[in-house]
Amino acid sequence: LLAKKWDIKEPADGSTITFTLDEKAKFASGAPVTADDVVYSWGRIVDLNKSPAFLFTDFGAAKDSFKAVDAQTVELKLPKTTSPQVFLTVVANSVAGVVEKKLVEANAGSDMGSTWLNDHSAGSGPSVLSAWERNTQNVLDVNPNFWGEAPKFKRVIMRNITEQANLQSAIETGDADIVQELGSEQIKALEGNADVSLVKANKTQLEYMGMNAMIPPFDKPDAREAIRYAINYDELNTLLAGNGKIVQEIIPDGFLGFTGETPFKQDTAKAKELLAKAGVADGTEITLTVYSSGSAGGIENAVLAAKIQSDIEKTGLKVKIQSLQSSELLNQYRAQKLQMVMLSWGPDYPDPHTNAYPFTTYAAKSIAWRNGWQSDEVAKLTLDASLAPTPDARAALYKQMTEKLFHEGPYAVLFQPVTTFGVRKNITGFQYDPATMPSIFFWTIGKS
Repeated sequence: LLAKKWDIKEPADGSTITFTLDEKAKFASGAPVTADDVVYSWGRIVDLNKSPAFLFTDFGAAKDSFKAVDAQTVELKLPKTTSPQVFLTVVANSVAGVVEKKLVEANAGSDMGSTWLNDHSAGSGPSVLSAWERNTQNVLDVNPNFWGEAPKFKRVIMRNITEQANLQSAIETGDADIVQELGSEQIKALEGNADVSLVKANKTQLEYMGMNAMIPPFDKPDAREAIRYAINYDELNTLLAGNGKIVQEIIPDGFLGFTGETPFKQDTAKAKELLAKAGVADGTEITLTVYSSGSAGGIENAVLAAKIQSDIEKTGLKVKIQSLQSSELLNQYRAQKLQMVMLSWGPDYPDPHTNAYPFTTYAAKSIAWRNGWQSDEVAKLTLDASLAPTPDARAALYKQMTEKLFHEGPYAVLFQPVTTFGVRKNITGFQYDPATMPSIFFWTIGKS
C-alpha cells in the first residue's frame, strides 16, 4: 500500500480524507513516491477526461479536490453527497494508479503521456512492463527498486490464446502454468489430469437484458414484467453447464447487498396475462439487439439470443434478433435507440455502488438512462445506501432497491458467469479476485 494510514473527517458540508504515504515507497526509477506525484496523477485523470475520469467526477472529485499538504501527506475533499468509504474503493483501484510526475511529464507528447504509457512503466508496483505485443503477449519483469516484499517470480509472461484447444494443450504440456476461461469440453478433458488443478470462481460481470421504457411496449411496467416471466431460467442454467449461475439482481454475488433472491421462474401464462394487462396485442414484434460475436458464460451470443427469442415467442410476441458490431450497438444504446438489448456489465470498483448507481440513476447518463427509465424513489435508495453508516444499514437499503427493480425496473438479469482456471499443481500462492485489476495477484505466485 502506498498509504500507510488514512484518516476521514466528515463535517456537515462534506468529507476530508487525509492519506499519509509510506516513506519507503519508490518508483521503478528509484525516485521516492511523493504527495506531488499523487496529486499530479489524480489531476491528470480529470484533465484527460477519458472514460475512467467519470470514476472521479461522478463522486464530485475535481482537480482542486486534491492537495499536497507536505511530501508525505495528501488531502482529498469530497462533497456531502459522496461516501468517503465508497470513494476509498475507487482510489484503491487501477484508475487511481500513481505515476511518476517527472517521468511522465518528460514523455508527455500531446496527450499527457498516454501514448508513452501504453508500453512503458512509471509506477511503483512489484513489476514493470518490459514488452507489450498487442493481442499477442505482455511481459512483466520484477521492479528492481520495489520497496515491498519481492515477488517470487522474476518474469511473468501473459499470452493471449484464443483457441480453447490451444489453452488445453498449453496447460497439459506445461507450456503455460495458469490458463483462464476454459470451456466445458476442456474442463471435462482436464478433470482427471494429475498435474492440473481446476479452480472455479465467480466473475463479477452480469449478463442482462435492458428494455427501453420510452419505446412501446416497454413503456408499460407490466410488459417488462412479462419478459422476466417468459424466460426459462432452468433451461438457461442447463445451457450454462457450470459456467455461470442464475442471478436476477443488479448486484453480483460476492458484493455487499447481494440477496441471492430469484423470484422469477418461467410462467408463460402469467407473462401472457401481463402483456394483455399492458394492452400488448398478440403478434406484436419486438427487436432484441445483441453483439454479432462473443459469448458469456460459455454461451455464444447468437445461441443465447436464440434461446431468449424462443422463450419470449411462447407468449405470443414476435422477436426479431438484430446483431450489431460492438461500436454500432453501443452508439445506438447510448442514444436510447434500442428497444431491447442483451449485454454484459462489469463493475469498475469493488463496492455495490458501482452497479447500483448506473442501473438506477437516470442522471448518471448510464444504464438507466440508456433504457429510458427514471425513478426518483429508487435513485434515492441508491444514494442513501451509499451514505449509510454501517454495512448492515447499507445492505438493508440495497435490498429495498433490489425489490423495487425486480418489479418496476427495465431489466431482466440473466446470470453471473463463472470462470475456470487451469493451474499446474506445482504452482503455489495462486489468488484470484475478480473485483480488482489485475484479478490475478502475480506477486504472490510461486513454483515448487
